[in-house]
Amino acid sequence: MNDAIAPHGGRLVNCVSSMDGTPAGAKYIAELPRVTLDERAHSDLELMAVGALSPLDGFMSEADHRSVVNDMRLSNGLVWSIPVNLATDAATADKIRLNSDVALADAAGRVVGLLRVTDKFSFDWREEAQKVYLTTEDKHPGVAYIAARKPVLLGGPVQLLHPRAPEFPAHHRTPEQTRALFRERGWKRIVAFQTRNPIHRAHEFLTKCALEIVDGLLLHPLVGETKADDIPAPVRMKCYEALVAKYYPQERVVLSTLPAAMRYAGPREAIHHALMRKNYGCTHFIVGRDHAGVGNYYGTYDAQKMFDRFKPEEIGIEPLKFEHTFWHTGLKEMVSNKTSPGPKEAHLALSGTKVREMLGKGEILPEEFTRPEVSRILIEHYRGK
Repeated sequence: MNDAIAPHGGRLVNCVSSMDGTPAGAKYIAELPRVTLDERAHSDLELMAVGALSPLDGFMSEADHRSVVNDMRLSNGLVWSIPVNLATDAATADKIRLNSDVALADAAGRVVGLLRVTDKFSFDWREEAQKVYLTTEDKHPGVAYIAARKPVLLGGPVQLLHPRAPEFPAHHRTPEQTRALFRERGWKRIVAFQTRNPIHRAHEFLTKCALEIVDGLLLHPLVGETKADDIPAPVRMKCYEALVAKYYPQERVVLSTLPAAMRYAGPREAIHHALMRKNYGCTHFIVGRDHAGVGNYYGTYDAQKMFDRFKPEEIGIEPLKFEHTFWHTGLKEMVSNKTSPGPKEAHLALSGTKVREMLGKGEILPEEFTRPEVSRILIEHYRGK
């Protein structure tokens, strides 16, 4: 394979199957009990099937779940920071025999995969919330999800029968495809950048700083399920496309999507996002000051500090830890807390409320904050709202 970095756990998982393509297979699947996937579980199924969640080849067993919640490791000791589960109600679980198959259906009722159930268990959502999200408040979107989760978790290996049509086909690549593209371009050092927000000048600055020390940049926006008040993925993708077309070296950047659901787990999710990008073939990963944060649940730079809890070889992808960056009104350039010589009064700072207010009025944001092309895309979105 001759890739720059091995997948997490040593091999890229592939759980894509076509067993329902035969009459016997279709008949077998039609007679199975069914479990309906919510949006997060559906995304997890698809990611596992193509190796993005390697070494996971299925939803977690009780041993793995407890080990991840308590110690951020799978039961075999491999670093893993976020539980990946499938929940169902007690009545359905009672009808499922261990070591038997269940059909996994999407929201429309179509069978999209199979699960060989090797484990059925329950878990205290409050304990999981406190350890994974550092709070039990249901104002936290990740906590709200597991608080409302059905009570029985099913574990076991999966097969994906029908992959979803990608929302952004021009930018959709599996880990196998990104790795092939990196090999084709001769890249040995690849840095990934993750965000669920529209990209602004601070993001642009970080990615270009990173480009100075690597061969290529994977702009890898998350386009799966996010909070209702987050900017929708189609709007964010337009922002990325506009920036890449005008402000980045085309031959050194790949824009591709990550069809994953956000957990908003802060420090733990920073590890999770890094391991996924390792599976996509990246050797470096940008970690900002509040990675995957929400509200005030996590401290400044806690996500960066989380990487220090593990030996570098246990993670296997190098985190690039950047300070908060901003436009310095005196120097007329982007700086960070490490490089700014002046007082904080010289920093251009716009609150989220101020940004939304300006966009709602159709006002272009300061070019020092974001590029005018991005402002125009966001103004169009807010006018539509």
